Formats: sequence, C-alpha cells, structure tokens
Amino acid sequence: MGATNQITTKWLGKMAFESNNPSGLNLTIDAGPEDGGEGRGFRPKALMLSGLAGCSGLDIAMLIGKMKLDVRDFKIDITANLTDEHPKYYDKVTVAFHFHGDKLDEKKLKRAVDLSVDKYCGVMEMFRRFAEVKIETNFHHE
Repeated sequence: MGATNQITTKWLGKMAFESNNPSGLNLTIDAGPEDGGEGRGFRPKALMLSGLAGCSGLDIAMLIGKMKLDVRDFKIDITANLTDEHPKYYDKVTVAFHFHGDKLDEKKLKRAVDLSVDKYCGVMEMFRRFAEVKIETNFHHE
C-alpha cells in the first residue's frame, strides 16, 4: 500500500471553510457572493487546476535544475471546460507551458515537459482519468 495524505477541513460559517495541508499551511475555501459566500477564499474546482499546474511545475523546475537549462521565466496557463450538467466537472483541459529566455534549449525543455506529463506528475494522471487533457509547449525567445 502506498503513502496516505490526510487533511482536515473545518467549516468557518456561511460558505467558508479552512483546510489544512501537510505543509503546515492552511488555506481558506469560500464560494462567491453569487453562491452565498463572501469570495474570501479559493474555489474548489479552480484549486484542482492550481494543484495540476503546481505538480507539473515542480517536476519541470526540478528538471530545469538537473539539466542546467537557462530559463529566465516559466509559467503554466490552464484552461478547463466545465460540463453543463451537475455534477459539473472538467471534461476538457488544456495545459499550456510558456518558457521565456534568450538561450532556451527547446529540445530539452520539451523533454522536461514530456517527462512531467507522461511519467512524474500524479495530478496529471488523475486528470486524465476524467478529462481529455491537451498539452501545449510555447517558447518565447527574448
């Protein structure tokens, strides 16, 4: 049996919750005013996208270091389509990686993205279980 993660999420009243994390940091989850909340926290479905970007981003940052690649800046944009019917879930997700720099090794950066997407990122694998995931890799030579 593999490792287990455990979190506790406590209701703060109205539509707000506080959730802990193995890092020791807490985050607040809240609905927007249109759903009876005060908009003072993260939205659960959007948090899933942050988890996906963060998971893959950590892989790639590690690989950039190991491969000694020269990258000035790096960001991940995710666009996700929600189904119309309840329960609403992401059925199509596009993950766009953007690398900026004046000495980008496109071949090695593409390899880093592929390793994350196909081998290392567990959150990516979870998403593939319920969504069509499309990957885009963009190089901005500056």
